[in-house]
Amino acid sequence: MATRSKDQTPDRVTQAGEACDELREALGAVGVVLPSLGLDPVSCTGAAPLGLIDLGRCNIATARALAAALRPRAAG
Repeated sequence: MATRSKDQTPDRVTQAGEACDELREALGAVGVVLPSLGLDPVSCTGAAPLGLIDLGRCNIATARALAAALRPRAAG
């Protein structure tokens, strides 16, 4: 069985950071700011890090703004 060298293995933590930045930018474009958005530090450690993104907590207004941004727009 062939194994990949460390240089060939995708860095999941780096990828998660990039995805988090992309999500933050996309949410910001529709006026939604998740104040706790970031990488989950526990999932970014160990021999095989998962690189999970923690969406965190938000207030009621932010939850409603996010829900509105995710709803399909009515055809106009």
